[in-house]
Amino acid sequence: MLYRVFGIVIRSMDYGEGNKIITVLTKTNGKAGVLVRGAKKVKSKHSSLSQPFTYGEFVYFRTSGLGTLNHGEIIESHHHLREQLDLAAYASYAAELTDRAVLDDEATGFHFEQLNACLNALEEGKDAQIVIHLYEMRILDLSGYAPEMDECVSCGNRVGPFRLSPHAGGILCSRCAGKDSGSILLGEGAYKLLKLFRRMDMRRLGSIQVKPETKKELKKCMRMLIDTHLGFQLKSRHFLDQLEQLL
Repeated sequence: MLYRVFGIVIRSMDYGEGNKIITVLTKTNGKAGVLVRGAKKVKSKHSSLSQPFTYGEFVYFRTSGLGTLNHGEIIESHHHLREQLDLAAYASYAAELTDRAVLDDEATGFHFEQLNACLNALEEGKDAQIVIHLYEMRILDLSGYAPEMDECVSCGNRVGPFRLSPHAGGILCSRCAGKDSGSILLGEGAYKLLKLFRRMDMRRLGSIQVKPETKKELKKCMRMLIDTHLGFQLKSRHFLDQLEQLL
């Protein structure tokens, strides 16, 4: 069967002497594994189309399992994300997180729009750490694990200060904080941002200035949420952590 889809390359690996296998997050058909013949050859018309983060139209034939690319057109190459080490690290993390979180046969329209907005925001020069934390929240939300940020998950109290408890599924007020000794006390800035991220579409993210100490707190919160509910061991995240320490 011949498929014509819009998609973003979230994984690319060498296969044989001159070929590549790409994983495409499509707008309409879930994730698709596609063999791109000759993609490693310098003069290949499909070499650019098989690069990570490329947004394009893909035409491939598949009966079952792996598809074979017949034709493709690049809509946005996102080459800038591959040229800068820090942006490549953030984009790679977003792509790998997406690949692990999305099932092969899952409806991916909204996932696609959110990843596309994430890559666009990184390329536009928006604060990469904030972009990634918002995207992590979207992945948690789409996976069914977004935290309750409006009221205490134990008693319903809406008056802070609050602590974030990933295991409880959201915030705990001061009266209920003892129910999770591993919860994190939220500063006002981090709490407001997490509450905003909980409901924000990636496509609505504008320019935002965040204090370094608040970014540090946000990172700790998002990592705890991701590790508690998704538990992925991602190579890209380890590299990103090392890079952030150097920067």
